[in-house]
Amino acid sequence: MGKSSKDKRDAYYRLAKEQGWRARSAFKLLQLDEEFNLFQDVTRVVDLCAAPGSWSQVLSRVLIKGERVGRAAWEDKQAKERLAIHAAKHAVSFEGEDASTVGGPPTVEDITSIQHGAPQSRKDVKIVAIDLQPMSPLEGITTLRADITHPSTIPLLLQALDPEADPTSITASHPVDLVLSDGAPDVTGLHDLDIYVQSQLLWAALNLALCVLKPGGKFVAKIFRGKDVDLLYAQLKIVFERVRVAKPRSSRASSIEAFVVCTGFCPPKGFKASLENPLGAGRRLEPAAVTGVERTKPYRRMREDGITELELGSDEEQECEDIRWIAPFLACGDLSAYDADASYHLPKDRQVLDPVQPPTAPPYKRALEMRRAAGGAYGKTKNI
Repeated sequence: MGKSSKDKRDAYYRLAKEQGWRARSAFKLLQLDEEFNLFQDVTRVVDLCAAPGSWSQVLSRVLIKGERVGRAAWEDKQAKERLAIHAAKHAVSFEGEDASTVGGPPTVEDITSIQHGAPQSRKDVKIVAIDLQPMSPLEGITTLRADITHPSTIPLLLQALDPEADPTSITASHPVDLVLSDGAPDVTGLHDLDIYVQSQLLWAALNLALCVLKPGGKFVAKIFRGKDVDLLYAQLKIVFERVRVAKPRSSRASSIEAFVVCTGFCPPKGFKASLENPLGAGRRLEPAAVTGVERTKPYRRMREDGITELELGSDEEQECEDIRWIAPFLACGDLSAYDADASYHLPKDRQVLDPVQPPTAPPYKRALEMRRAAGGAYGKTKNI
C-alpha cells in the first residue's frame, strides 16, 4: 500500500494507514470476525498467502497482544464515553464530602478494566504465516517463504508448528484451530482463466488445511464467484459441517471476490490426508467389467505416451447426481459504514501518510530498475 495511489480516495485505504495496518485487507478479516467470531478459543493459526502481512498483523494484535480492534474497539470507546458521563455525575454527588471516607467515584479506567480487561500479551499462541513472496517480520509470527502448491511445503509447516514433530509425517501432532487464506493470482482480466487459477490456489490451501486442522476447526479462504461456484461449496460441505459465503463491507462490490467461511471440520470416516492423493483426486475410477460394452461409469486409463484419458458417463447420468449445493450468503460489516466502491472527498488539511510497510518485493520492481537504467521515462530522469 504505497504513498501515492489511484485509490487514495478510498476510505478504507486511508483508514488502514491511519490505524497502522499494512493493507486495507485487514478490515476484511476484522469484519469477518465480527460476523462469525472466528477468533473465539483460537490459539493456533496458519495464515496462507500472507504477504504483505495485514491478516497476520490482525492475528498478532488480537491473539498475541490481546488488543481490541475494529468494532470491539468502537464499542469500548462508546462505553468509555458513557462511563465518563456517569463518573462526572457521580463526582457531583460527592461535592463537599471527604473522598477518603467514601472512597471516591470509580474511574473510567477501573470500570473499563473490570468490563473488558486491559490488553495482555499471551504466550500460548502459535501463528505461522506462509507466502511465496518475502514478508517483513511481525511480533510473535513465524514466517515461511514457501509455495503452498508444492507438497514440500507441508513438512516445513509441520516443523514450524511443532519443531519436535516427525519430519516424515504429513499430519500435525498438535493440530491448529484456524487456517486462513487471502491468496489470489495476478488477475489477467480473463475471468474464466482467473477463476480457474484461483480455484487451483484454493485447492492447494484446502489440501494443506486438511493436514493441520483439528476436528471442529475453521477454514476461511478467498474465492472468485463464477458460474459453477456452487460445485465448490458442495465439495467443501463434504469435510465441513457448515459452509457459508461472506462479502465484507470493505470488499468492493464491483469485485467478484468473496470468502468461504467453513466451520466444524469433520472429514468423512476413514479419510486420511495424503500428499500423493489429495482429497482423493488420485483414486482410480472403476472401469467397465467387459471390454466392448458401453461404459456407464466414469473410466480412467493411462496411455503409453503418459496422457490420462477420462471418459464420463452420459449427460443424463450426470444430471441425476445431486452434487450441487447453494451456500448461505452473508454481508459482513456495518452497512452504514464506508462504501468500498465510493470515492470520498479528501479534507483540505489532510496529510499524506507514508506506507506502514513498504513493499518488500513488488511485482513492478524489475520495471522500475529498467526505467532507471534507461534514464527515466517520458523525458523524466528523476530516480524513482
